[in-house]
Amino acid sequence: MIVQKAAYEYESLKPLIFSIMDGLGGEAIAGCRRVLLKPNLLTTAKPADAIVTHCLVVRAVAEYVLSKGALPLIADSPGMGSFQKILKESGLKDALQGLPAECREFRESLPTDIGAPFGVIDLAREAVEAELTINLPKLKTHSQMLLTLGVKNMFGCVAGLRKPEWHMKAGVNRELFARLLVQICRRLKPQMTILDGILSMEGEGPGKGGKPRPLGVIIAGRDPFAVDAVVCSLLGLQPDMLPTLKVARELGLLEENPEIEGALPEVRDFQLPTLSGLVFGPPALHGFMRRYLLQRPVCDAEQCRMCGQCWEFCPAGALSPGKEAVSFAYERCIRCYCCLEVCPEGALHTVEPLAGRLLRRWIG
Repeated sequence: MIVQKAAYEYESLKPLIFSIMDGLGGEAIAGCRRVLLKPNLLTTAKPADAIVTHCLVVRAVAEYVLSKGALPLIADSPGMGSFQKILKESGLKDALQGLPAECREFRESLPTDIGAPFGVIDLAREAVEAELTINLPKLKTHSQMLLTLGVKNMFGCVAGLRKPEWHMKAGVNRELFARLLVQICRRLKPQMTILDGILSMEGEGPGKGGKPRPLGVIIAGRDPFAVDAVVCSLLGLQPDMLPTLKVARELGLLEENPEIEGALPEVRDFQLPTLSGLVFGPPALHGFMRRYLLQRPVCDAEQCRMCGQCWEFCPAGALSPGKEAVSFAYERCIRCYCCLEVCPEGALHTVEPLAGRLLRRWIG
């Protein structure tokens, strides 16, 4: 289901969301006691930053759930920062004022089998035990996975410090990390996905290094993989260009020709991040390649406040305080780009070293 010319005007947005949810089988909510709403609450950011799911979208969905007699539970596990501060800065705290809706951070986890090769991993109890889950992602770019959409949004159900642990275990291999995301989403199986693309993010997302871009679209469906495929069509991309959809196709989870309700606009100049290859070849050369050949995060010293959030969160321990700005140990950096996600100043971005560019041209 595709809606164009949507806006964050609540008088028009609320009936629009209600209509979308009716079309997605919202009557099923009536049989539930509590419904999980999983927005993207990555970090402390204002609605105009296009980093988090817009507060008015979340409110409209919460009101719909209440209208069906169920209680909405709004929950996520942010990459960095105080959850209460995120609620305040994003406008969500004010938007939910007066609604009997619970809003809390994922903290307790349950061992959950997501299938080989990962087996049992810890996922948020509320997500595993949910009677019904509504997935509320933001349309954003992602420096490691190209885009963060419906499938990637469910990674927020890995709570707290377990998230950087998995970045360390699987993030060095983009295909393996994509498979982890796909299998988490498949296991948690959100029944509805409503993607906020009214104000999207392009460039070096998903944090403050990206650039907000109005698209005015909401894309919704019962299948998060189909929703992500429609976003690829919107942006003029083949589904296999998105690592998660490539894995989903290999696992037989991607419907080839999903039925689309509504006209699909064309966005052909959307700025995507450049994804370079990760580590390859003999292990003895990996340190050399990480230092001199691979795309890597760098810091703008003029923007860096040395707040410490990036080096505290880095799963590989590759960042440390320098004299004027953050210092990188590229031989340890796994290129998960968590630092870009959590930087509150947008001081980090990616570059490809000259040696890497020359090698890519030579072999390509």
